[in-house]
Amino acid sequence: MLPRLITGGARRALPLAIAVGTLVPVVAGAVPAAAATPPKVVCTSAKAGLAATLTKDIKAALGSRKSTTAVALYDRRTGTHCTLDAGRRFDSASAVKVTVLGALLRQAKEANRKLTAREVSLTTAMITKSDNNATTALWKQLGLTRIKHFLTLAKMTQTTPGANGYWGLTQITAGDELKLMQLLTANNSVLGPDSRDYALRLMNKVIPAQRWGVPAGAPKGVSVHVKNGWLSRSTHAWRVHSVGAFTGGGRDYGIVVLTQDDSTMSYGIGTIEAVARTVHHDL
Repeated sequence: MLPRLITGGARRALPLAIAVGTLVPVVAGAVPAAAATPPKVVCTSAKAGLAATLTKDIKAALGSRKSTTAVALYDRRTGTHCTLDAGRRFDSASAVKVTVLGALLRQAKEANRKLTAREVSLTTAMITKSDNNATTALWKQLGLTRIKHFLTLAKMTQTTPGANGYWGLTQITAGDELKLMQLLTANNSVLGPDSRDYALRLMNKVIPAQRWGVPAGAPKGVSVHVKNGWLSRSTHAWRVHSVGAFTGGGRDYGIVVLTQDDSTMSYGIGTIEAVARTVHHDL
């Protein structure tokens, strides 16, 4: 979702990276650089045949899509992990809101306190409705120091918070977002069980209009926890992201799909859901 960042009562425009008047010298006789190797789907699994199936099917799901896509997933039940370009950085848009929630919950844990009524109201609006004003209020309350502290504890080393209050321009990767999903769904020293349950409850109550993305094709009887993000800029067109965890009914897995260069928001959603349906089916 487009970040609304308000300072002094005026909405800031998102900064654009523009190189003006830069000349690149041409070296005579220089050898052209080799073409970059396209990223590959890499899967491992303790279940015989599953890694090969997921590798083939995810590749096929993306075969005709024109989005730039990164994928990461885990399944604890089968010991399965898959990645595709999981270290590529994307503007976060509203996907960062789960990180903001995690940082607040960690702050409360360290202070040995519960969330205030105001914080409950803001976090509920931020996650279930993707409210930007609520996110801005919490981002300012926390400050970059506390957000970075949480990222360090969560070992989300590839995530860089947006500067100057631009939380929607936080740089994220599929690999780090998957670490966050894993953190929310297992015992750990960063977030206690009450904090994890609270975060998952909010992600389970996202309004129907925003429940697209990785929930597509999820099996019946599974609890779906999701947060999406979407943002259009002059570079890379639409960014459309979806992160989710799926628990209960004997299931325990997470899926992250980040995209950019989408012609429309709907196109990005289509790319994400093509991958999600494949993963849900194969798992």
